[in-house]
Amino acid sequence: MILSAVELWRTCRECVSRPYTVFICSLAAALYYLWGRKCQVSHRGHKAFSAFLHKHCPVVAERFSPTPWCWGGRLQTLVCALLKSRPPATYRNELIRTADGGQISLDWVDNEASATYPESCTRPTVLILPGLTGNSQQSYVLHAISQATRRGYSMLLLNYLARKGTESGMVAGLTISVPWNAHKSSDSMEEPLNWLLFNKYLTRGLCRAVIRHRKVLEKVADIDYVLKAQTIREFDERFTAVQFGYRTCTDYYHDASPDKKLPSTTVPILCLNAADDPFSPQNAFPLTIVQDLPNVALLLTAHGGHIAFLQGLFPRGESYMERLFGQFVQAVFEHPAQINKACCIKE
Repeated sequence: MILSAVELWRTCRECVSRPYTVFICSLAAALYYLWGRKCQVSHRGHKAFSAFLHKHCPVVAERFSPTPWCWGGRLQTLVCALLKSRPPATYRNELIRTADGGQISLDWVDNEASATYPESCTRPTVLILPGLTGNSQQSYVLHAISQATRRGYSMLLLNYLARKGTESGMVAGLTISVPWNAHKSSDSMEEPLNWLLFNKYLTRGLCRAVIRHRKVLEKVADIDYVLKAQTIREFDERFTAVQFGYRTCTDYYHDASPDKKLPSTTVPILCLNAADDPFSPQNAFPLTIVQDLPNVALLLTAHGGHIAFLQGLFPRGESYMERLFGQFVQAVFEHPAQINKACCIKE
């Protein structure tokens, strides 16, 4: 039976007017108000750095109100991956041959149309390092490019920076949804629902990357055994740890956990995490470590998922994390002396 537009509208109105429908909607609204619409859980860091952020990044003082119909961490993460818009970006690819025969691919956004910095030699550059299996076509990367280019900056994307210490040329850093402890992150990702929604998919992506380069990689690992991995931990046990000479995956995870590297940082770093991130569980947040570091601030939200932080009824546009990215990058480039002073960094 096909209903006319009038009949369809009448049916919808009758359903909405029924007591149980009103009750369900009221209950959902109450749950969102009590648990979904929470402000920042914590803003850890020294007072001077915190004051700088509140002055130049007003978004840090806002109440983060996630999208009403997807405020859970898993749902935020999935909706962001499926529905988020992808602003256009034009890349200039640069290939660098290394001494050992390897190849590094760089994606540049030169932003030659920048009115704020018309000379390329003085134009600030923002470096983006995508996450696991990430690339320059990810929606969060494209939105970050939009934030940076509209402010006049150029962009550079690559997958690994390596350790350069004080010679890196970096003036500040922003991390989003970092899994601070690899052991605890793996434990969280191996929970049944997280494994089904995320872990299984990411493991398959890693295995596909191995298949593409099988002829080279089979010299250092049993590829057939690697491809049977069902979790990221199993993949790391069979491939990553072996590839980099670790005796066990536990040893590799110990060295790979970012929380232990924070005390060695020498530039201002702002870290954004959500308490409901399935990739980065709350019990792994480096709260104690950050308290002793004047150059590191940890901004936590109750909700937001993994690299999502969606807001608004139709969350296809810029999110909380993207607005934070734009404001922080601008603050770093426009007020370098202030942020270094706030973070006790010598010029």
